[in-house]
Amino acid sequence: MMLDPNELAWLVQVRRHLHRHPELSGEEVVTAAYIQDCLTRLGLPFVAGIGGHGIVATIEGKAGNQNVGLRADMDALPIQERTGLPHASCHPGRMHACGHDGHVAILLGAAILLSRDRTFRGNIHLIFQPSEERYGGAGKMIADGLLHRFPIDHLFGLHNWPGLPTGQVVVHDGPVMAGASDFTLRFSADGAHAAMPHLTGDPLLAGGYFMVGLQQAVGRSVDPLDHAVATVGSFNGGIAQNVIPQQATLAGTLRGYRTETLAHLRGRVRAIAAASAEVAACGWSLDFEEPSLAPVVNTAQQRDIMRSAARKAGLDLGPVMPPSMCGDDFGDILAHIPGAYALLGNGPAREEAGLHQPLYEFNDAVIPSGAHLLALAALIALTEQRLPTSGAT
Repeated sequence: MMLDPNELAWLVQVRRHLHRHPELSGEEVVTAAYIQDCLTRLGLPFVAGIGGHGIVATIEGKAGNQNVGLRADMDALPIQERTGLPHASCHPGRMHACGHDGHVAILLGAAILLSRDRTFRGNIHLIFQPSEERYGGAGKMIADGLLHRFPIDHLFGLHNWPGLPTGQVVVHDGPVMAGASDFTLRFSADGAHAAMPHLTGDPLLAGGYFMVGLQQAVGRSVDPLDHAVATVGSFNGGIAQNVIPQQATLAGTLRGYRTETLAHLRGRVRAIAAASAEVAACGWSLDFEEPSLAPVVNTAQQRDIMRSAARKAGLDLGPVMPPSMCGDDFGDILAHIPGAYALLGNGPAREEAGLHQPLYEFNDAVIPSGAHLLALAALIALTEQRLPTSGAT
């Protein structure tokens, strides 16, 4: 089971075309149309417009009651590319800086491999998902009937990972990536001259108290054996040194590997915001972005299927590494279906060339490895549905 040189050359061409024409979350009109053209070229039936710009193509095998889902994301990021490559982004301020263009090419490669011999029993659904970076594309596809229209018993996906050797595969026990809950907090007051602070509350002071208190929320209210992060990434308020402003706005994110931990932290954010506003004599309002992002957690059977697929593909199955505090809405689908998410080595880490950085470049050399891995995971799931759970690499 290998891609021939012509197939691989086409997949690299597809990947680089997508890289030249990135679209942000919720805007993947041209991207979705291009993927549909690719599926038509491969002779695969598909349904488009699921949850916005989502697409599901189906590869039917023999009669069987098992169904596998393979997922790739397709959106880009609001980053100015600085790679200088011939296929660099044509659109200023937009870039495939997370490798979703490569994920699409990998899933199309898996489709090529799986279409050659349809003696497997069951169906394989190829999920091309929009809006992974923002706006909950997975949740929107689910709300639009994804799991009812395309029943899935096992779900598999992967993400390229700079810093892992090219083509190496890591499959975690349990948590892979964190869940996330983003928030926006506003403190308000009447405002006054800086020399007359007694005439107003102070939104900036309230924001300062909140910044300190939020760190205590993790350090003093989360079990040290649990894992959590609380970060304020934006603090805006005031435009002059001699004016106490009327408003300060803070935006941040909470991360954790358990939904219970995220719920606890949301409660602490509310309590700290209220206390900070009280001390600084301010009003306050708090909004959490909904829906929050579920953690990505591998289930045991599907983890073992993915590891078996890596071995059968002849890939280097790397040692299990700590999970990441990055998020991925693959976890929103895993909340409904057992599955596994693998990390695929993208090669050595370089300065400013990690995920979400302006010099990032997807490594085309890993397309065949990723395609082989996903295709074999699907076939193993359909033929060896009761693999033992080893708990080891």
